[in-house]
Amino acid sequence: MNLFRLSTVVLLAALATACASAPKPSADAPAEAVVIDSTATAAAPLPPEPPIDPASIDAPASATDVATASEGEDDFAAIYGQGAYDPVADPNLPPPAQSPVAYDPWEKFNRKVHAFNNAVDRAVARPLARAYVAAVPRPVRLGVGNFFDNLRQPLTMVNQLLQGRPRDATQTFGRFLLNSTVGIGGIFDPASDLKMKRRSEDFGQTLGTWGWRRSRYVELPFFGPRTVRDVLGLAGDMPLSPTRYVEDDKTRIFLQGLNLVDTRAQLLSLDSLREGAVDDYALVRDSWLQRRNYQIESHRSTKPSTEDELPEYLQDENTPTVPADAMPMPEINGG
Repeated sequence: MNLFRLSTVVLLAALATACASAPKPSADAPAEAVVIDSTATAAAPLPPEPPIDPASIDAPASATDVATASEGEDDFAAIYGQGAYDPVADPNLPPPAQSPVAYDPWEKFNRKVHAFNNAVDRAVARPLARAYVAAVPRPVRLGVGNFFDNLRQPLTMVNQLLQGRPRDATQTFGRFLLNSTVGIGGIFDPASDLKMKRRSEDFGQTLGTWGWRRSRYVELPFFGPRTVRDVLGLAGDMPLSPTRYVEDDKTRIFLQGLNLVDTRAQLLSLDSLREGAVDDYALVRDSWLQRRNYQIESHRSTKPSTEDELPEYLQDENTPTVPADAMPMPEINGG
């Protein structure tokens, strides 16, 4: 017990001696002597940074860095079962849209014909179509278009029967009868008011339905875009062309010319699209083939087809094709 008291006394004495030996501020010293000069501290210059080696900026990653990155990717794959997210390879995304490749081995020849057709169009067809639109009121032009469309309904009906579509053929026949009588020769279209759908079929579409799917593209003088299949289809359409059986040459040529001008007038709205195209030939070819393939395949699909599946500028009433009977030719029966 005496030893414990002795140790405590010695320890307290040592602490007192240490405190007594520490310097104390003088009572006469000014107060600002103990204030820290912050201005001097802030103005003190910083130590210079070590120079940067320019060679190290573009230096390739070391083997250690590459190995570390590879290990990180391996760890990520081990945890999540795949590498870093790649939106292009994401299986949940729909497949990218692919444009059909045109079968055009005669492109060099077709471009020359296309240039010829454009020259004829600029010099003759387009000015006539613009004059026709300016001089003829829209209701009259609509009646002209209805008239020629009605004349082609028997051709459509025959091809629908050849394609194995008797129901559509029956509706087309009823449409033809109604418009020819109540519609006064087809000038008016009461059939559309009764929800009887307007359809347009030709023998080229029939050959496509029978199995001739892929056919090389060809552009004909005056007739424009076609395929080899559709060129042969013209031969099947001509015997069912009503205007070719008009015996009076002047009347027949007038009807055929009016049909051509009306067809070109319906295409005036697309002129601005073609003028802004980088390649007018490719635009016309691809658009025509897309529309043609739709016409052939739409009836083979199990799902209901609709014109909304095509862009508006490719729908039938906006992109008419030059009909087989629209070219003025001599009378076929020689009378």
